[in-house]
Amino acid sequence: MSNTNQIPREDGIDHSLSLLREGYMYILNRRRSFQSDIFETRLLGNKVICMGGKEAAEVFYDTEKFKRKNAAPNRAVQTLFGKNGVQSLDDKEHKQRKEMFMSVMSPDELKKLINMTKEQWQVAVNKWRDMDEVILYDEVQELLCRTACQWAGVPLPEEKVNELSKDLGAMFESAAKVGPSHWKGRNARNQVEKWVGDLIDKVRAGNVQPPKNSVLDQFVWHRNPDGNLHDTKTVAVEIINILRPIVAIAIYINFLALAVYHHPEETKKLKTNDKNYPELFIQEVHRFYPFFPFVAALVKKDFTWKGYTFKKDTLTLLDIYGTNHDTNIWDNPDRFNPKRFENREENLYDFIPQGGGDYFFGHRCAGEWLTLEVLKVSLDFLVNQINYEIPDQDLSFSMVSMPSIPHSRIVIKNVK
Repeated sequence: MSNTNQIPREDGIDHSLSLLREGYMYILNRRRSFQSDIFETRLLGNKVICMGGKEAAEVFYDTEKFKRKNAAPNRAVQTLFGKNGVQSLDDKEHKQRKEMFMSVMSPDELKKLINMTKEQWQVAVNKWRDMDEVILYDEVQELLCRTACQWAGVPLPEEKVNELSKDLGAMFESAAKVGPSHWKGRNARNQVEKWVGDLIDKVRAGNVQPPKNSVLDQFVWHRNPDGNLHDTKTVAVEIINILRPIVAIAIYINFLALAVYHHPEETKKLKTNDKNYPELFIQEVHRFYPFFPFVAALVKKDFTWKGYTFKKDTLTLLDIYGTNHDTNIWDNPDRFNPKRFENREENLYDFIPQGGGDYFFGHRCAGEWLTLEVLKVSLDFLVNQINYEIPDQDLSFSMVSMPSIPHSRIVIKNVK
């Protein structure tokens, strides 16, 4: 008798339109209908394996079984990640490049980031007090752009702040779009890569001196496994891979503000002396609201998992949103409940808002710690440091558009 199982298969020639129609729920809907954490479908004419849940995440982040090179669609590379970025590397090359990123995530560097974030929030609040209304998403993008460049040691002329914050935002807003919106993201990446590349050349020529041990300083002089300096374009891509994700935290901050507004009973708890509750609240925002829908990898070599056969080079998608809403992992996952994180044992594979697995050696997002610290500062301002009103507006958000952002981008007024 054979020990292999047939992977449940979605009927039909191609389901790309279904993915566009269902967005974040595409994989989870089929996992539920098949009553299986794995199924096979066809997207853009190619066979694709989709899976989700804790055990699926464990095998997906096994670097002996899956690889990242050439896994991401070209449209994501041209907007979101950049060519030859850390997300697309494997094995020794990935390990060495990931070490470069983790080296700037030290406690001292994170403390600098926290202080800079507080300073920029205060500057922004002083500005907002004189505004009739504030579009929180847009303003926070600019706030975070200033913070990111200051922390990374990237000199940012005042006249370029608005342009750069919009360009960095366009990169992650356009990756799943089509038509003019997508090309806006591509053009934005090209412009920012050129600007950062020129800066790198000036640093190497001795015409610009970045702060010692800053991101710019360390990345410019970092060497590849062969002992040579990385080429200018690669360094530019990786510096942008610091700046862009920090600006993308604006999405989470919008969802923070939304959660504060929709759950006043939780907000009261944030005002108590319980120092742990803000982190519980932030983690639940991290889990509950849509951010990354899924991540992609290619099967590295033929293997069998739970009786299912995975063939080399098959594109495989791991359901990020669905794993964070999996009823096998979470009690009442569609209910907002920060207390679920109280006394919860850390697991690298069942809570994966920014990917799973190991930070240092795997493909989990290097900036997850950074994201949490920025959100702590932001939540403190939204709850304790300022008063404001939220007028009538469309506070709904799409489960189809990726990334999802509250439709009104959250308008606040009478900031004090």
